[in-house]
Amino acid sequence: MKVKLKNVLSEFIVPMRDKPKSFNGNIPWCKIEDINGKYLSDTLTEKYVTEDTIKTMNLKVYPVNTLLFTCSATIGVTAITAKPLCTNQTFIGLVPSEKINVEYLYYYLGLIGKKLRKAASITTIPYLSRSFFENLEIDIPSIDQQNWVAEFLSNLDSKLELNNKINSKLEAMGKLIYDYWFVQFDFPNKNGKPYKTSGGKMVYNEVLKREVPEGWKVEKLTACCNIVDCLHSKKSEYLFENEENYLLQLENIMSDGLIDLSKKYYVTKDEYKRWTKRIEVKDHDIVITNAGRVAGLSQIPKNVVAGIGRNITAIRPDTILPTFLYYSFKGAEMVRQIKLNTDTGSFFKSLNVRGIKELYVVRPPKEIEESFEKIALPNRRKRELNKEENQRLVELKKWLLPMLMNGQVRVN
Repeated sequence: MKVKLKNVLSEFIVPMRDKPKSFNGNIPWCKIEDINGKYLSDTLTEKYVTEDTIKTMNLKVYPVNTLLFTCSATIGVTAITAKPLCTNQTFIGLVPSEKINVEYLYYYLGLIGKKLRKAASITTIPYLSRSFFENLEIDIPSIDQQNWVAEFLSNLDSKLELNNKINSKLEAMGKLIYDYWFVQFDFPNKNGKPYKTSGGKMVYNEVLKREVPEGWKVEKLTACCNIVDCLHSKKSEYLFENEENYLLQLENIMSDGLIDLSKKYYVTKDEYKRWTKRIEVKDHDIVITNAGRVAGLSQIPKNVVAGIGRNITAIRPDTILPTFLYYSFKGAEMVRQIKLNTDTGSFFKSLNVRGIKELYVVRPPKEIEESFEKIALPNRRKRELNKEENQRLVELKKWLLPMLMNGQVRVN
């Protein structure tokens, strides 16, 4: 059933253009940068307005379960208010009546987001007015069907969010243990006590200009890894021939150290062969970005084999354990070295393969490295599985969403 949006909402809230001069209250003042997920309840900038300011300036306060929609400049960012809050004029607030489920509306507007952005682009600065929303026609089924669709899609989102939280905690755990063992040097000694804190002997290292535990060594990355640069030729044209022939791009290398394959840059079989004549990355290999986003780092997961595109270098562990190597790159010492070996040109920074080959890695005795690997590798595998599951769930949601909205399909 098609209805105008104004007939299923109890209120449209258009915020004032004026910005408060003081923020010393307890009601969040939110901007688009504060949105991270479906629900919005607080401000990252810690700006809060008082009730007196709201009364004096006649500011609009969105009640709980208002659907916020960015209607200016960046069109189509949505969130549902989880507590009363105020915003700047970037948003319009859609307060639902009993005729529509706010989560159903959230997913529906997300589905037609491209259409709305196209409608806004007819002006110099993209903008959607209140009258546009009032007269916007949407398809809605019965409220029972809306509730069911909203619950089903929310369950998918909850699973995605849970996997992301688990991955964040596992990554934080790995980094914490690495820092404790290999930065503070409080790895368990033979008696199970923290080495440095318990008086373990430290010796000065000329390369690092600092002390390291006795018996440890510092070696160049090239002594324990194979470092392979990408081809420095023109980017191949995107062309799908089969699922196997694709090149990793900068957008596939995530800040959490995982590979995101939701978008693949496919090339022909011949081009793939040309781009992989130096290396075809596989499980345990590390890929690091050279320019654009300098030193972005991810590790190739199990069952992934791919080529590397422009501005990417592959690092293949040889005599060093792979997960230990990954966290070595995340450690403070390697971060410091990367900064020193990054070229600062006239237009942009770059970390080329020459600079990567000048990096040093701190190596503990074999048994300590192996002890860390036994902890870190299983956690890495869990993160990879969660990432893979999330990619499947996102694809499922994208495929089901239009059919759920028009009633073509129901899922038990």
